[in-house]
Amino acid sequence: MEEKGTISIHTENIFPIIKKFLYSDHEIFLRELVSNAVDASQKAKSLSSIGELKGDLGELKVTVKVDKEKKQIIISDNGIGMTAEEIKKYINQIAFSGATEFVERYKDSNADKSQIIGQFGLGFYSAFMVAGTVEIDTLSHADGAEPAHWICDGSTEFTITNGTRTERGTDVILNIAEDSEEFLEEARLQTILNKYCKFLPIPVEFNGEAINNPNPIWTKSPSDLTDEDYKNFYKELYPFSEDPLFWIHLNVDYPFNLTGILYFPKVKNEFDFQKNKIQLYSRQVFITDEVKDVVPEFLMLLHGVIDSPDIPLNVSRSFLQADANVKKINTYITRKVADKLNEIYKKDRTAYEEKWNDISVFVKYGMLSDDKFYDKAKDFALLQNTEGKYSTLEEYRALVQANQTDKDGNLVILYTTDPEKQHAFIETAQNRNYDVVKLDTMIDPHFIGQLEQKLEKTTLKRVDADTIDKLIQTDAKPESVLSEDETTRLKELFEKAIANQSMTVGVEALSVDDQPVIITLPEFMRRMKDMNRMGGGGGMMMMGNLPDMYNVTINANHPINHRILKGDDARGEKIAKQAYDLALLSQNMLSGAALTAFVKRSVELIDKE
Repeated sequence: MEEKGTISIHTENIFPIIKKFLYSDHEIFLRELVSNAVDASQKAKSLSSIGELKGDLGELKVTVKVDKEKKQIIISDNGIGMTAEEIKKYINQIAFSGATEFVERYKDSNADKSQIIGQFGLGFYSAFMVAGTVEIDTLSHADGAEPAHWICDGSTEFTITNGTRTERGTDVILNIAEDSEEFLEEARLQTILNKYCKFLPIPVEFNGEAINNPNPIWTKSPSDLTDEDYKNFYKELYPFSEDPLFWIHLNVDYPFNLTGILYFPKVKNEFDFQKNKIQLYSRQVFITDEVKDVVPEFLMLLHGVIDSPDIPLNVSRSFLQADANVKKINTYITRKVADKLNEIYKKDRTAYEEKWNDISVFVKYGMLSDDKFYDKAKDFALLQNTEGKYSTLEEYRALVQANQTDKDGNLVILYTTDPEKQHAFIETAQNRNYDVVKLDTMIDPHFIGQLEQKLEKTTLKRVDADTIDKLIQTDAKPESVLSEDETTRLKELFEKAIANQSMTVGVEALSVDDQPVIITLPEFMRRMKDMNRMGGGGGMMMMGNLPDMYNVTINANHPINHRILKGDDARGEKIAKQAYDLALLSQNMLSGAALTAFVKRSVELIDKE
């Protein structure tokens, strides 16, 4: 038997157009052809289960072979196979009609290339991106079927003859074109198979070895899995990573189908993380690791796998953004993550607190990104104080409300971004029995702003943003022991000693136990600078670029400042300079020549004692 034919399409040069248009993605020919072989194998399994496939099903598998001498790649399966009539129907008519539609729609456009194959039934014809001639040798499972052979050189002509297969299944033989001989290299094919076919549901062999895990754990029931199973699978996905903190097993079949596992990795405070570590699959075939529209932005820090047959193999960004199922998946994942975190928090609070420093970035990012997530997370988001104690937002309010409510009825939460550098200010606050929380990650400037928006009559102030009595203003205020003239003279002596336009000097009545000189950067200015560093200053970006303007507060009630007033101006100015430099030193703001001069003056003062 030999039958020649012509595929009836309007465009004669369809293959050059396909090849040129899809060239940047030409490696996916292997994904498409192996996926087709897997589909054929699964259909055989289904037909056997209902008695429509006679005889022994055998061991289903797909093999990929390379013959460098013949310059061929052969993809073989023992699936359902095809008759000559089925080849004409599925290869010549259906697939090519998709090809025709593709050419008409895309030959003159700049459309997103990633959506084309598959959407137009071009999966099989992607073979012509790398092959000059493609052959199919196949034998159908149907009783009495004859083997068939199809060959096409990329023109609109094809030939069907008797085939050579003696067992059910299909061989697709690619005679590799000269400009695609890179695909005859085994290492190149191995890389592609590892990328796209690692978890296909039918065993895939290359060079006589299985390259895939047909039963990944996301396809199994959580009740059948141990912690070790989850950890081992994580290592399979990310061989050189530390063990994850914990994981979430996703499994839903309504109103969409979705399975998968999301892992919480250890993330450093300074956002030293990698996004695009979640892999998206469709029926165990890898699609992409760019899952921004499927997974909420704040969960892009997670690792793992999502598999949904409701997402087609070949998708565009516009599809993902508009598809209703994708939006439902996004919402579902957000809810599942919130529920899992809440479950861990309630089940073992101590273990949750131990993980908080690693997971806080996820939680805070989520609260900032999604109001629904905030509503759930506010019950398990934690604040940690400088003593190491953890509290939920509501617990913390109850803890400090009585002592840290100012005269206007506002709760003031004091925080530090660096307990070491801000130690003197923390100590001053603690001397008043005030509590200080640590908010020292890069995301915290945004989180602070959100808490002020969400929590009623609550403000957050960095512990070194002003004197403690101004941070939490009450009706009780220390009185100055200085006269008006003494206050004026003290201010002038310090202004001469400092002689720095970025420092605004003021004299205030503070506790005798407070520092003699306190240097602060106002909360609003420091906050704008923090936001500017994060790239989120919005309309205040210009403010973030302004030079620092500090407040220098002279403690009117401190004995050192009284000594400054007792001598002549020269001596007073010298002591003032020393006291000011001490304040700079305590905040790591003294360096270079100024630090050397300070040390010399200190030695002189010691010698005089």
